[in-house]
Amino acid sequence: MTASAAAGMAPLPYHRLDGPADGKPMILGPSLGTSLAVWEPQLPALIRTHHVLRWDLPGHGASPAEPMAGSSSELIPTDGSATVGHLAELVLRAADAQGWDEFAYAGVSLGGAVGLHLAVHHPERLTALSLVCSSARFGEPAAWRERAAAVRAQGTECMIASRPGVWFAAEFECTPHGTALIEDLRCTDAAGYAACCDALAAFDLRDRLAEVTVPTLAVAGRLDPATPPAHAREITDGIPGAALVEVAGAAHLANAEFPDAVTSALLVHHGGLPGQQEGW
Repeated sequence: MTASAAAGMAPLPYHRLDGPADGKPMILGPSLGTSLAVWEPQLPALIRTHHVLRWDLPGHGASPAEPMAGSSSELIPTDGSATVGHLAELVLRAADAQGWDEFAYAGVSLGGAVGLHLAVHHPERLTALSLVCSSARFGEPAAWRERAAAVRAQGTECMIASRPGVWFAAEFECTPHGTALIEDLRCTDAAGYAACCDALAAFDLRDRLAEVTVPTLAVAGRLDPATPPAHAREITDGIPGAALVEVAGAAHLANAEFPDAVTSALLVHHGGLPGQQEGW
């Protein structure tokens, strides 16, 4: 099922709904350069118990970066002023459109940053939070500003050669899912990608972690060069009661490269599978 904003209303990101209408509401956020398809390995298991909404970042997948027909508003500022807060507002509008006052949230990388922002600024909306290969701060702002400038000038094609070895092991690129993920990046709108880089440059919630009260899980890929396990440990050290799962052999898109391990962790944390996180 798909949904879009009605004419004259605040725009919504492109999104899909899967699972039983009476299932527990859950929203899944994608990583920079990917579409909602990044969550396909987890979807069959999650929709057994959840009504799942997946969404595309501005300029990614089927979400435009520029204003849509019938709306004078863009999904996210493309003038360099974008923040993760702008992306979080898109999620809240999508939830409101479904009538969801509360929902579980899981996000990969930038999608996880959106979830962390919601946990700090809108804790009453979340029932549970999972952060997959994410961070409370994604490195120096200058590096993200430089990447934004490069993509604005050259398009996302300039990022493709560097993704194998960062997103996943080089050999995973040849698998059907790996090929699809790279193609998502190739098709991503430069303005939308750059705006998301601007949002990452401005993002830093390290000093707000202790304020998070929603049950939180952090999943780290042990070979992730973008958000190494130390980033997940900083999150779980800072958030009271947070759980940590490290996936051996996984790089940045751990849920794509090692789907079973990540799916199991999510099912335990979000009430879809009996067990405990410890020991994985």
